[in-house]
Amino acid sequence: MNFTEITKKSFNTVADYILGNLHTGEEANVNLHAEESVFIRFNGSKVRQNTTVEQRTLSLLLQKDGKTASFSFSITGDETEDKKRADQWLAEARKECALLPEDPYQVPLKNNGVSDSTFKGALLSEESVVAAITAPAAGVDLAGLYCAGPLISANKNSKGQSHWFATENFFMDYSLYLGEKAVKSVYAGTHWNQKEFEANLAQSKNQLSLMDRPKKTLAPGAYRTYLAPGAVAEMASMFSWGALSFSAYKQGNSALQKLADKEKSLSSLFSVRENFAMGLTHRFNGLGELAPESLDVIHQGQLQSFMTSTRSAKEYSVEANGADGGEYPRAMEILPGSLKEQDILKELGTGLYLSNLHYLNWSDRMNARITGMTRYACFWVENGEIVAPIADLRFDESLYDCLGENLLAVTDFQAVDPMVSTYESRAFGGKKVPGMLIKDFKFTL
Repeated sequence: MNFTEITKKSFNTVADYILGNLHTGEEANVNLHAEESVFIRFNGSKVRQNTTVEQRTLSLLLQKDGKTASFSFSITGDETEDKKRADQWLAEARKECALLPEDPYQVPLKNNGVSDSTFKGALLSEESVVAAITAPAAGVDLAGLYCAGPLISANKNSKGQSHWFATENFFMDYSLYLGEKAVKSVYAGTHWNQKEFEANLAQSKNQLSLMDRPKKTLAPGAYRTYLAPGAVAEMASMFSWGALSFSAYKQGNSALQKLADKEKSLSSLFSVRENFAMGLTHRFNGLGELAPESLDVIHQGQLQSFMTSTRSAKEYSVEANGADGGEYPRAMEILPGSLKEQDILKELGTGLYLSNLHYLNWSDRMNARITGMTRYACFWVENGEIVAPIADLRFDESLYDCLGENLLAVTDFQAVDPMVSTYESRAFGGKKVPGMLIKDFKFTL
């Protein structure tokens, strides 16, 4: 059996063991996050680190007498050892429940059905990874991280629900350097295509050659600006910082408070939805509740739905929509428009072409104002032609302006921005976003 098959058997064994050993009045929810990952780190177009990580982490939630306790522990695949660990942590959860106060907003467990999805990818063999990446990168200074392998999430509870999601995917998150100058890109998916990777790399090489021109320093001010998908993805990440959380809205902390209250609006060109059909992550949340496959969040500039967890639904007497406890988008898609890729520079005319942004934060949350810096391949464009790379700029901009009346066009193509986090474990999820042409994007430094 392969890793996915072994893990499925091990999870079912230990989860069923836990659920079968509950005492009267106890309910339990069990989650699994597992991976078998190849990590290869490159520097100077050479391998600097090569390792494989295999891990299976079980999260146990126990409810008893209106109280909730949670613990996480590793399982090994050895049935005897895993049952021993389950006994230990179930006992710890019972001790914890005895000490805790009652939770007035505890979400009672229920049966949210059964689902089982396994997606097999076409990944590079471990023997071919190095040549596939370094051969087309010959002559440039490439640094980055290649990560690939099976990634699994599963859930069971004492009410009978059972969910399984397994996929095989990869990402190559890399930068090309020319001294202090750099271009960043990512190639990701479930089926490695060497021609697609080489095309991605060729585009980065071309941008790097443009970075070798004399740098242009711009004065602070408002500029006509094109945000490439990489830059839009960074901006879209701000929606996960409480902006679309229903509990944040009720507590007065949502950056889109004024949009929800109809005091402000965004452009009719701007629409956002949760779209689990993209296959970037599973529909079930930590409680095993299934989110809709598609959910309109913002439609043509008007807020349609907050991310609402069952806990918030109980606290505020509203309907939940399958959001996880953090109430953030898990499969965000910004819908495309009509601006064609070959027309971007012509429509931009004279202004800024920004490939990436970084260090974003709220500068005025209640007015949806964000600040951040330009990063990597960012250029000054004159009369539809790239003239020079720019010195770094800091922007300070309200979403109500740049995604409102100043949003001129949205591209007819989108790019997937995968989650590349590997802190503790590989992460599910990502975003699918277009590019955007904006009038009077504001820079302060």
